[in-house]
Amino acid sequence: MTLVLHNFFRSSTSTRLRAALKLKGLDYAYVSYALRKGETRAPKFLALNPQGLVPALEREDGRVLTQSLAIIEWLEETRPQPPLLPADPDGRARVRALANMIACEVHPLNNLRVLGYLAEQFGADEAAQARWFTHWVTTTFDALETMLARDGETGAFCHGDTPGLADICLYAQMWNNRRFEIDTDAWPTIAAIFGRLDAIPAFAEAAPPRQPDAA
Repeated sequence: MTLVLHNFFRSSTSTRLRAALKLKGLDYAYVSYALRKGETRAPKFLALNPQGLVPALEREDGRVLTQSLAIIEWLEETRPQPPLLPADPDGRARVRALANMIACEVHPLNNLRVLGYLAEQFGADEAAQARWFTHWVTTTFDALETMLARDGETGAFCHGDTPGLADICLYAQMWNNRRFEIDTDAWPTIAAIFGRLDAIPAFAEAAPPRQPDAA
């Protein structure tokens, strides 16, 4: 199956999907869009995804899958090895909860559309946007650190010693946090997991450039 990944290098949702594809050992064609230039609002892209959001994964049969977590779940169901979710229901529930803390609690409040709206409608300058971003990251990451640090099911990674769905979400968000220069000293468990993930080629290759430009 030939896959086409429509994405943006610095989008955390795109980073999630790139990591998942690489962990699954799947090749894909890389199509990039500049979000700040409005390229995902162009008619050609809206024909693929009416939401105008990345990532979108286009299959060889022309079907287009959207929403990073839904696509990753599809990958897990169609390419189950290596697994991104534990075998047991309790483990899967825990991993999904950890992933959703980031994907559903942090990212929706801090994505580019929201920051742009804060600037346009409420006059929030870059410093105010950074305070907003940091507040919502901290609100969730304080709780996430506690949960990971106290739970015996946490291993080298978020759940055990094999990276999975929660790690994919954590890794992508940490790159966003770095861009906003958020100090991770208060989250030693999270920082240690990120360091281990960044040493894995599938994650490092999925990351945004280490010194990204402003595109």
